[in-house]
Amino acid sequence: MAKQVYFVQGLPEMGNAKNQNFISNAGFVITPKGVVVIDALGSPVLARQLIQKIKTMTQQKVVAVIVTHYHADHIYGLQAFREVGAVIYANENGKVYLNSDAAQQRLISSRIDFAPWINQHTKLIAADHWVKDRFKLMVGGVEFLLIRAGPAHTAEDLMVYIPSKKVLFAGDLVFNGRIPFVGNADSKSWITSLQQIEKLQAAIIVPGHGAYSTNPQRDIAFTSDYLRYLRTAMEPAARNLDAFDEAYRSTDWSEYEGMPLFRAANRMNAYNVYLSIQEE
Repeated sequence: MAKQVYFVQGLPEMGNAKNQNFISNAGFVITPKGVVVIDALGSPVLARQLIQKIKTMTQQKVVAVIVTHYHADHIYGLQAFREVGAVIYANENGKVYLNSDAAQQRLISSRIDFAPWINQHTKLIAADHWVKDRFKLMVGGVEFLLIRAGPAHTAEDLMVYIPSKKVLFAGDLVFNGRIPFVGNADSKSWITSLQQIEKLQAAIIVPGHGAYSTNPQRDIAFTSDYLRYLRTAMEPAARNLDAFDEAYRSTDWSEYEGMPLFRAANRMNAYNVYLSIQEE
């Protein structure tokens, strides 16, 4: 991908016990003074496997982990990195999620759905350093720019740009090769954040899900176009308080229906956008 920059690619699936919740990407950068990891994967066992893989590639220790956002598939491995002494960085809005009932309920259900990989020993881990807007992290002479991009996919979206490599770790602001997960996202601000990403002019983008991109403009456009289509399709019904089911049935989804996770995610995405437009 780029010299001393690596990533592991999660499966284009919904998380389950069989895949150990390995559905998201994580990356790492080897520097002369330590390894910086971006995102922690979806279970402690996966994170420990990543740590072991890193050990086969360098004698440098993992010194930092940067969290792009506090969704379960990106953070349940954090405790494994804390065990090896890594300093954790995240956007300060992540504190809201960590202290929410939603986070606790998600962990409780994950201990059932993803057992034994997520269990009673799995913990929610706070950052050691909470980033407000921007933060420059220097490790071994390599500059990592931590840039707040939310609210978009989440309230705490954080991009990681490495200027010397022209590589951007975009988290779930960018999806590649599968239907994005919208959840409770602010789709309008998300589109604006994608415009912000374009201005960085990265040569390579590592999305939160899917293969890395050497054509950032095309792959940013995929996520942006999908969000715009959801909004265009749902806005009339949302504004007029028409029934969601009818609006969804009358929409032509042919451009997306053959993609991975369409059946699992698309209807939920549309419904969440429908509701969020009513609140705008």
